[in-house]
Amino acid sequence: MSDNARQSFTDKATAAMKPDSEKSTTEHMGDKFKGKGDSFASSAQPESQKSTTQKMGDTFSSNSNHNNESMMDKAKNAVGLGDKH
Repeated sequence: MSDNARQSFTDKATAAMKPDSEKSTTEHMGDKFKGKGDSFASSAQPESQKSTTQKMGDTFSSNSNHNNESMMDKAKNAVGLGDKH
């Protein structure tokens, strides 16, 4: 099971199993959009807040962000508004 705001593992597997030659233009665009959205969500969520299954799924799909801060935390810290100065 994937975390909220993330593409489900079933959807990822279904998209990967269907050959590109059998996909419509709409399906190609949808896969690309969902993939980019899921990658962004992976990067935005700190590893410490991910479930074990989501960490494993990210590892297999190369979506692991390998950090403990979210992108929002990094931005706050960069301008001096976060916990780390």
